[in-house]
Amino acid sequence: MAASQNHVRNARPIRNLRWWIGGLLFASTVINYIDRQTLSLLAPYLKHDFHWGNTDYANLLIGFRVSYSIGQTVCGRVIDRIGTKRGLTLSVLWYSIVSIATSLAPGLYSFAAFRFLLGAGESANWPGATKAVSEWFPKSERGTATALFDSGSSIGGAIAPFLVFWVYFRWGWRPAFLLPGMLGFLWLLIWRRVYYLPADHPRISLAERQMILADTVELTETASDGGLRWRHLLKLPQTWGTVIAKSFTDPVWFFITDWFPIYLVAKGISLKSGLIAVWIPFIAADLGNFFGGLASGYLIKRGWSLGAARKAIVVFGGTGVMLLIPTIFTVNLAAITLLFALATFSYASFSTIANVLPSDLFKSDSVASVSGLSGTGAGIGTIIAFKFIGYFSDANQRLATHSFDTIIIVAGLVPFLGMILVLLLVRNTRATRLGLVRAI
Repeated sequence: MAASQNHVRNARPIRNLRWWIGGLLFASTVINYIDRQTLSLLAPYLKHDFHWGNTDYANLLIGFRVSYSIGQTVCGRVIDRIGTKRGLTLSVLWYSIVSIATSLAPGLYSFAAFRFLLGAGESANWPGATKAVSEWFPKSERGTATALFDSGSSIGGAIAPFLVFWVYFRWGWRPAFLLPGMLGFLWLLIWRRVYYLPADHPRISLAERQMILADTVELTETASDGGLRWRHLLKLPQTWGTVIAKSFTDPVWFFITDWFPIYLVAKGISLKSGLIAVWIPFIAADLGNFFGGLASGYLIKRGWSLGAARKAIVVFGGTGVMLLIPTIFTVNLAAITLLFALATFSYASFSTIANVLPSDLFKSDSVASVSGLSGTGAGIGTIIAFKFIGYFSDANQRLATHSFDTIIIVAGLVPFLGMILVLLLVRNTRATRLGLVRAI
């Protein structure tokens, strides 16, 4: 055994190992999104087969969001306690099993139960990945690293239609749930072998280890036992700014990911002819993720303060999402696709900053907790949004291609309001001077 361990320790270092770790976090997010997108993609067909209305479908989505919202806060705190490796292992194992089990669902109530369980398992991905970024990347690279793993949501959303529809049109909806669930087990085999903290990793170079630890030493040396308590975190404006950054943006993204196929059908567009419209906004979001991370990192290297660089992208993103609103005036597939693409590009830029703020502002023993809180806020906002979307889209069916107009207008304005609140709340305060949060 000792000889085996010495062999691993003496193995050749992997160049830029931190980016391989980032790639694993990206892959986890891709699989996470393929699993959850299966239902939304098949919704028009499952609604027909099982005789669901939009309100029934909204309730399925809300079941997922309830457990996902609660789970983000709970899992964030648990991951801060048990560590990133074990936390993400349990998460991926859980939701992969649930995804496979969904193929056995006989009706609405069983679908609702499986979606609830899926949300609980998937909720740990963002707190865990955010914590991993704080452990493995210096501050000048955290934006790009966050963009990398967060872009997995848009890539997963872009891949899902091709994988899910390919399986569905050949073998039906049950195998379409089974196959995505199996991908998580492949990821786990690699994750368990590869992930360690930088200080302990057997394949990291000395130079990379020193570079990472030099930048993250503030996070670990000043960390308290167990992190700040909830009552202390919730008194900080920085916490609320982080929560609002996600709470006022993620519901718009989840509207697009979970309702876009139904929205296109409401606009009179066939899913077969509109397949390109389903995935282009996801690709645009992927580009937006990297734009947000790279642009803020570039501004930091040009001498901008961390806060100014992050807020510049927040302003860009909060303004750009309003491009959703002009879609109410057209049924042209190309125009709708273009406007949704520009809006999701802007959203994703904002989202990258929302995801990186916990590691910018908080010490390592609170990063996943604050990330989880922001995810819970986003989940609550999404639950409320989905309830109204289901109600208004059913109530306005007589308006035909305009049944989603009110929903689209609100979706375009809410991130802009979130942008204003983030600019006001995320700042250096007395808590910064006391060392409770990091300067930005």
